[in-house]
Amino acid sequence: MTASAIYEGVVAHRRLSPRPHRLRYRIFMLLLDLDELPDVLSRLRLLGSGRFGLLSFRAADHGDRGGMALKPYAHRLLADAGIVADGPVRLLCMPRILGYGFNPLSLYFCHRADGSLAAILYEVRNTFGQRHSYLAATPEEETSPVRQTVPKRFFVSPFMDMDLVYDFEVLPPGEAVAVRISVRRGEDLVLTATFEGQRAPLTDGGLAKAWLRHPLLSLKVIAGIHWEAARILARGIGLRRRPPPPAQAVTLGGPA
Repeated sequence: MTASAIYEGVVAHRRLSPRPHRLRYRIFMLLLDLDELPDVLSRLRLLGSGRFGLLSFRAADHGDRGGMALKPYAHRLLADAGIVADGPVRLLCMPRILGYGFNPLSLYFCHRADGSLAAILYEVRNTFGQRHSYLAATPEEETSPVRQTVPKRFFVSPFMDMDLVYDFEVLPPGEAVAVRISVRRGEDLVLTATFEGQRAPLTDGGLAKAWLRHPLLSLKVIAGIHWEAARILARGIGLRRRPPPPAQAVTLGGPA
């Protein structure tokens, strides 16, 4: 048994303002324990390491773009924030499919040495080739789901303003995983986005089944983003001007 796994489930978005809008589609994600990653990549024939393959994981798609290994990268951010988390770090993300990958949101679950969850690092990517991360500690006394909040600092959707707050509600990976993001302006809810997935073993058989159900996963995600953008434009919602990216690579939040 490994901590690494496959999670297959449903993404759903619900916009409430300025005009109601919904979308829903199925995806799968990989939970990769960064200590197990070399062994995982060496034993699985269907999950390659690098740019191309039926399914592949490329570390450079994540992190600081500077070539630092992902676990030391996460530990550096945690230390800079004064968070003690010297245990496992597990990354929840989508793989590349046929060489192409796009992760709007990847989550690093950062644990203490005793296995308890110390923090979650939310790595956000927009369609302009930019990345930014939000880091929030968890209480020492674990609660489920984990509730955290951060101010919005990074431009993602051209239909969303910048004066917003993200509230995260996360069921950490177990037999299931769930991530709910509520976007609000003050007390007014603007949008919710969720992913709920069920665990399956990370094996070649499990990967084959997931790929057969989602053979063009990455293309479906990026195509879906642009299709939904076209639909929103058609409903008369105007574009927001893109500001410069934040000066800091990480925005700190905390328990909600």
